Amino acid sequence: MCGWCPALIRLTVPDEVKRDKGQCHCDDCAIKSSRLRSREPAKQIKKKLIKIAIILGWILLTITGYKVINTQHDHVDWDPFKILEIDPGASLSEIKKAYRSLSLIYHPDMATGDATMFMKIAKAHAALTDDESRKNWETYGNPDGPGATSFGIALPSWIIEKENAVWVLGVYALIFMVFLPVAVGVWWYRSVKFGGDQVLLATSQIYFAFLHKTPYMVLKRVLMVLAASYEFDKAHNSKIVERPSDNIEIPQLMKELPNLGEKNRENPLGCSYSIKARALLHAHLTRLKLPPNTLEEDEVEALMCDAADKMYVLKKCPYLLQDFVQRASQMITLALNGRLARMPNLETMENAMKLCPMIVQALWDNKSPLLQLPNITEDLLRHFTNRKRNIRSLKHLAMMKSSDRRAMLRSLSDSQYSDVMTVLANMPLIELDVRSEVLDDEDSGTITAGAIVTVTVTLVRKTLSTLFDKSDDKALDNTEEPAAAEEAEQQLANGGGEHSPNQARKPKVWEKAPKKKKGKPKKKAGGGGGGHKPAQQAAKKQPQPANNVAASAATAAAKKPSEAPADAPSQQNKENPPAKEKEEASEESSSGSEQSEAEEDDWEELHQQVGRKEKVLETKSKISHSVHCPHFPEDKQEYWWIYIADHKRKLLMTAPYLITNLVDQEEVELKFTAPSKLGIVSYSVIVRSDSYLDLDVFKVIKLDVKEPKEMLVVVPQWELSEEEDDRNQEESAVEDSDLATDDDDDD
Repeated sequence: MCGWCPALIRLTVPDEVKRDKGQCHCDDCAIKSSRLRSREPAKQIKKKLIKIAIILGWILLTITGYKVINTQHDHVDWDPFKILEIDPGASLSEIKKAYRSLSLIYHPDMATGDATMFMKIAKAHAALTDDESRKNWETYGNPDGPGATSFGIALPSWIIEKENAVWVLGVYALIFMVFLPVAVGVWWYRSVKFGGDQVLLATSQIYFAFLHKTPYMVLKRVLMVLAASYEFDKAHNSKIVERPSDNIEIPQLMKELPNLGEKNRENPLGCSYSIKARALLHAHLTRLKLPPNTLEEDEVEALMCDAADKMYVLKKCPYLLQDFVQRASQMITLALNGRLARMPNLETMENAMKLCPMIVQALWDNKSPLLQLPNITEDLLRHFTNRKRNIRSLKHLAMMKSSDRRAMLRSLSDSQYSDVMTVLANMPLIELDVRSEVLDDEDSGTITAGAIVTVTVTLVRKTLSTLFDKSDDKALDNTEEPAAAEEAEQQLANGGGEHSPNQARKPKVWEKAPKKKKGKPKKKAGGGGGGHKPAQQAAKKQPQPANNVAASAATAAAKKPSEAPADAPSQQNKENPPAKEKEEASEESSSGSEQSEAEEDDWEELHQQVGRKEKVLETKSKISHSVHCPHFPEDKQEYWWIYIADHKRKLLMTAPYLITNLVDQEEVELKFTAPSKLGIVSYSVIVRSDSYLDLDVFKVIKLDVKEPKEMLVVVPQWELSEEEDDRNQEESAVEDSDLATDDDDDD
């Protein structure tokens, strides 16, 4: 009987699991949980064996330590006075008297004699009466002089026997000259074949070759390249299973799958292992039922597994696609630097990102994302789109009124509807806060051409339950589609819209306000304190002109006060000296307060930068939130790709960064070089999920790129006293007269 029957699986689910309100209990989830539980006994046995081995090791270590502590030492202090039972200060007569009395007791000829004890008594008597013996005892602790010390290793007797010497040497040579080098060589050979996340380097070379050959790949082309990975080939992976029944079942499966591309003869796309893997991937995305004892196991075994059990590559597919995305971004970077002639298209990399959630959720890209929810079928989708309602996304479904949602799904039972709402409520909703600045510049809010722009993105993870019973569209502001962003960029390029560069606009959240200048402002030559500053303020208050001609006229009008005669400001200052002093005093006080505020801002930014650097040094976790993916064989954690792109020019500005630890909030820094073109430039901050469809986040940022500031070279001017000035003039006059006399002599 097939163990994959949903009815039987439902009977085997424990009651406490069914009562758990935070879990989905649909048929697909029950099948997956049963499959995972069937693997638990082997894992539990392995864990228990490891624990038992650790406990036994500690017990043996404890016993050994106890024996070492309590073992009696062979070396015992020898004291002749104790043997003769006399005091250490006894005289020679007392020593002899004690020796005679003890000899009468322990002499071997006596009835109470003891030869061993008599030898000790005689030795103690000699040590105390004989000068040489006493000197040896006092020096070495033994009347016989220093004793020999020997060390040895306890070995079985058969090892040191002469007739076994050849066999012992042979075993040692076999271990140290054959087995050990072979083991190290096999380990090295296997480790060298893999790159990051245990992806074969040969597979990465396939990705490089196809990205260079076809820079633009549609989604199915990316899937073909993915299926050609050497992880599917038995020659490179011994865990792959090939059965004789594949010759019958694979062709039958290929007839059911349209647009499989089996006639493609590119190497390795036309190899048998690649066609089989591609067919199984298509069947997985189409949710076809396969023969349970052959292809179903292959789908689980060759496409999903881990080295220890059935599943190999479907579980491996996210890591393969991560490697594909990394290779594509590397090639784009090399092409932008002029090191590659052909650059992969941005859509190729994005198609690889789209393929990952498709495999996790077992859905094609043209299917409704609502099919990610349990108990939602193709037949039920027609109730989502009719004259009254047009529900096409998960967010729209979450924002429906509860009564309308329940009425729309009235064909579902209460338990099925509860599963739908449980999964929908736990799905992620990402909110972005974007801030752009130039960290190495004094005025970090001003972005100049060629500067390194740092875009700090703060991601806040919420759930779709926050949208329940909300009917306004404000929650969808930061989830624009790329097409809408391209349309906005096109309007911006045409000069229309509220963000036109020729119109006055309010500063955005991501545009940091420029810092105030430190210290007292310098006075320009020919400018006065009373006439130049009000003119600048008046120029700032004027509305921004609508064309370049008016802009040049306004600039000229603002410069007129500085072009006034040099004696005009001096005459004005002579007429009103007290006013000038008051103004200078107020300027000094305001500059002091501004300087203190600027210093506080600098300290805050310094602390923030140090905190960011410390955060970067932390180990990145790979635990975030479990994904509802009943068709994926293992527990999947939410990961997110984040990058900046220019969709108008189809350019990648920053390499995709994979966020693996987004639990509640995470901050990411992305850096790129500002363009050389001046004016307002639009970029897209894109956050893509590798686990869910229709939950990507897209936000447009606009940067006002300005001309870089000219570097002013300050030449120090030395102030000379009147006496030094007169002396220099006299010396120059003498030199001129000497030169004149020399010229006359030459004539």
